[in-house]
Amino acid sequence: MNKLLPTLLAAALAASSTLPAHAAEGAAPVKNVVLVHGAFADGSGWRGVYDDLTARGYHVTIVQNPLTSLADDVAATRRALDRQDGPAILVGHSWGGTVITEAGEHDRVAGLVYVSALAPDAGETTSQQYEGFAPTPEFVIDVHPDGIGCLNGPKFKAGFAADASDADAAFLHDSQVPITMAEFSVPVKHAAWRSKPSWAVIATEDKAFDQAMLVHMANRIGAPITYVKASHALYFTQPKAVADVIDTAAKAALTAKKG
Repeated sequence: MNKLLPTLLAAALAASSTLPAHAAEGAAPVKNVVLVHGAFADGSGWRGVYDDLTARGYHVTIVQNPLTSLADDVAATRRALDRQDGPAILVGHSWGGTVITEAGEHDRVAGLVYVSALAPDAGETTSQQYEGFAPTPEFVIDVHPDGIGCLNGPKFKAGFAADASDADAAFLHDSQVPITMAEFSVPVKHAAWRSKPSWAVIATEDKAFDQAMLVHMANRIGAPITYVKASHALYFTQPKAVADVIDTAAKAALTAKKG
């Protein structure tokens, strides 16, 4: 039997060399997901995505952004990432995309998912992402004298959650967190998408952003795009579609290569 050992070892090594890279390296799917809400919202809108992902076996954390400054929102996200016990997929909706772009440099972030989300480059502001693209007249922000903005009540459903029921749209409106408008003029210092694999989900009926703008950003960051027939609130109205993309990212992030 000892004479056969070298032959058996050689055969085993040859077989292992034909395995996919992730199998050879022993990489397992990422099991942690951190969800980051956008402006004019809070973390409660992620409930459907949370339920779907936890049923699939994921550990899910929902960030509650204070929306008082970019630095404060990034700090809240980093605190959530600090609590993870391993690699995580970091997900941002809308303004949350700017937040994950900055916070995604965290060493526990394995991949990024942008859900109808902003994706500035280092040195760019959120406001700059709108330049050159069509206006969105149904998305109306009421700005108070103190510089705090919230979405206009009568226009809220049409601009933010047109595919939600009246009751759900009312809930989203009444649970929104106003944002310090100055946040949109603060440049990000880091662009995590330059080093982390990224995925994008784009709502085809989004009235908050020109769709061409969303496609431009997704293409620039090299993210495969999944289109979903939904409003800007797709994280709330289409939780399975969003969860499916997060699941895809979790299974691929550790072996995906960022060019």
